[in-house]
Amino acid sequence: MPNQIIYTPNAPEPIGPYSQAVLANGILYVSGQIPINPANGSLVEGDTKAEATQVMENIKAILEAAGASFNDVIKATIFLSDMALFATVNEVYGSYFTQHFPARETVAVKHLPKYVNVEISVLVNMVP
Repeated sequence: MPNQIIYTPNAPEPIGPYSQAVLANGILYVSGQIPINPANGSLVEGDTKAEATQVMENIKAILEAAGASFNDVIKATIFLSDMALFATVNEVYGSYFTQHFPARETVAVKHLPKYVNVEISVLVNMVP
């Protein structure tokens, strides 16, 4: 069965040669999302909580386009520009999960695309 490309206009357009998400062998691979507002293509900047919220809303839109929800997420990766942002991002991230918390790692990196402060990617089990 060929891979299925998932796309929604409710999440940012990819800024490179990649898809918003790909469904392959029952796993949905959601590309790393950064705080871009899909309505106008602008970056959400200056407020870590607002940035993290936009990232999670972008992921939510992609999950919904694929017929999934945060309860289906099995793995998340959080990239931060500074580990000092961990508590704020973790608070926002945690508000999107009510049960079935996924496995996760959080790492600080030197730079993220467009020099944002947070990027998050997820894996989703799409097998019923």
